[in-house]
Amino acid sequence: MKIAILPGDGIGPEIVEQAVNVLNALGETFEMEMAPVGGAGYEASGHPLPDNTLKLAMEADAVLFGAVGDWKYDTLERPLRPEQAILGLRKNLNLFANLRPAILYPELAGASTLKPEIVSGLDILIVRELTGDIYFGKPRGVRECPDGPFKGEREGFDTMRYAETEIRRIAHVAFQAAQKRDKRLTSVDKANVLETFQFWKDIVTDVHKEYPDVQLEHMYVDNAAMQLVRAPKKFDVIVTGNMFGDILSDAAAMLTGSIGMLPSASLDAKNKGLYEPSHGSAPDIAGKGVANPLATILSAAMMLRYSFNLTEQANRIENAVKQVLANGLRTPDIYEAGTTKVGTAEMGRAVLAALS
Repeated sequence: MKIAILPGDGIGPEIVEQAVNVLNALGETFEMEMAPVGGAGYEASGHPLPDNTLKLAMEADAVLFGAVGDWKYDTLERPLRPEQAILGLRKNLNLFANLRPAILYPELAGASTLKPEIVSGLDILIVRELTGDIYFGKPRGVRECPDGPFKGEREGFDTMRYAETEIRRIAHVAFQAAQKRDKRLTSVDKANVLETFQFWKDIVTDVHKEYPDVQLEHMYVDNAAMQLVRAPKKFDVIVTGNMFGDILSDAAAMLTGSIGMLPSASLDAKNKGLYEPSHGSAPDIAGKGVANPLATILSAAMMLRYSFNLTEQANRIENAVKQVLANGLRTPDIYEAGTTKVGTAEMGRAVLAALS
């Protein structure tokens, strides 16, 4: 079981360190190898995704990823910015299915921005298509506007596109996930405006024929965003495209009290995956020892479950996190009166103690 460890930038190294400590404490034999990525990759080799890092990620059985990005790289040309590393990994590893669970632990009900009666018991799984849509569609760029009322002016343009195979494979992932849960799937689109998402809706509807035990609902993305903050527990599994999934999953994250609590898995067709917290690199708090490592630790648990089929060990980690929260330990992002504020390393040590 070879794991590529890519800490990245900002708080990435701090939170990944805690997840690695937890993996080492399980008593399993993991071969772990570390490599630079993002801004760290650019500093090491002049590119955010160095050749050696990509080679390691492709040879490994799974990738544990921290976070990338820092304001000091904002002046670089877009292909050299740290964020291009994660896009490159997703594309080269063909990680088309992004799973983002949004679970509100009972102890954190007071940390959510919504009233407890609205959000208590929240358990949503967002399935986001990860390698298509407007993020990767071509052509794209800046050009002279060829027509319309602004003909002759400079314009920026991107292309939204989805092939039938791309939609079918992510739909299958979502329906199969729903079968293991409450058997309810909401497909989020913008079919009333975008041809791409009318096509999406048609294909998802066709795939539904293979899963008659799952209840399928179609919802426009603007309504879905509203329902997430009005009645979030009405959702079970949500499937949507790359851009809509990017936005909705971050909105769902805040329902849980903090984006620092949300893990994620990005999988290929054989369940090889890249596992990372849903949050970013937070350069403003990097090195201060206050970042929440729980999303990264829970991402490691997802890695054990999905890529290595080590369900018992994944459950051990998740139960340890629950125990730590029940004991009242909180990093600053989820702290509230009556609990104990701790830092990154102390939270990691608490999870290790709970494991034993």
